[in-house]
This record gives sequence, structure tokens and C-alpha cells, in this order.
Amino acid sequence: MSFVLHSYWRATAPYRVRIGLQLKGLGYETVGVNLLEGAQHKPAYRAVNPQRLTPALDIGGTVLTQSLAILEWLDETHPEPPLLPSDPLGRAQVRAMAGIIACDIHPLNNQRVSRALEAIGVDEDDRQKWAKRWITDGFAVLETMIAQHGAGFCHGAAPTLADCCLIPQVYSARRFKVDVTAYPKIRAVADRAADHPAFIAAQPDLQPDAPK
Repeated sequence: MSFVLHSYWRATAPYRVRIGLQLKGLGYETVGVNLLEGAQHKPAYRAVNPQRLTPALDIGGTVLTQSLAILEWLDETHPEPPLLPSDPLGRAQVRAMAGIIACDIHPLNNQRVSRALEAIGVDEDDRQKWAKRWITDGFAVLETMIAQHGAGFCHGAAPTLADCCLIPQVYSARRFKVDVTAYPKIRAVADRAADHPAFIAAQPDLQPDAPK
């Protein structure tokens, strides 16, 4: 089975899926969707994903959307190494961490929301404050959860679904000039991921559609 990932190099949702694919050791082709230029609204991409968002993963004629759904599908179909713990409680804890990022932080500081705020007259400084507010709210909770459950990564000593979500959000936080030194547990996970081959390969600047 060959995979085609429709992605935008610096968008955090496809970044999560790239990490998952790399952790699983799965090869894939990248098709860039330039969100800044509005490529997601063109008929060609609307035919791939009518929601006009990235990522979309073509798994051989069937297209999967929504990063968490894709990651869980990858884990179910390619179970090694696992992205979720073996016990129900651990799985719930990891899904909670991932949900804080994917549901409570990211949607409020992505490009669609920023453009909507701009359209109603919110200036750049206030948009920056808006993004920082939701990132710091979420990071404060994640910091305590990692302190409780982490042992090198977010939950335990190996990368999970939570780390697939956290590392792109740390990248986004730095773009928004959030001081991540205020979160030593999050920073420690990010530092460890920075030395992991799967996370390195998934980095935005290394993607084929990234500006050279």
C-alpha cells in the first residue's frame, strides 16, 4: 500500500501525521497544499478533502482526514511501535493530552481563525495575544500531566499520540513567541524529540514543499 500525504510544510496538523508515519517507518509521498496561497480552496483539493483542510492521507484510493483519526488508523493497522499504551487508563490519559492540543489549543490559533479575527478588525498584536492566551492555558495543564505521567516523553519513556501532537504545538508556540522556558517538562520532551530520527525527519523545514 502506498501513501500520499497532502500537507502544508509548517501546518501543525499534517506535522502530527508526518511524525506518526515516521515513527511507524512507513514511506509516503508528499503533495504540498499551499494554504497561504489558498490552494486548499481550489477544485483539485476540494475533491480530495471537501473540508479544505490539511492533512489528507490517501491510503490507496481511500482518503483519510483529521490528524487524530489518521494517527489512530495508523496505530490500528501498523501496531508497532504503538502510539497508545496497552492499558485503558493509559490510553485515556494519552488521548486527553492529545485532545487538549488538537481540540483546545490548535483550532484557536490556526490560520482560519487568525484570518477571521483579522476580517472583523482585530489587529496583529491582538491576534498574537489571542494565540498566546490559548497556548499558555493549554501548556499549563499539559505541564502538570507530563510531570505526572511522563518518563522522557509525554506518557512514559516512548513516543505516543500525545508527543505527535505536542511537538508541532511547541513549534507553533515558538512561532507565536511563547516563552516555552516556563514549561520545563514540555521543553524536556521537545529536547528529547529533537534527537529522535522520526521527529527530525518530520520537521517543517525539511519538507519538500518548504521554502528553500
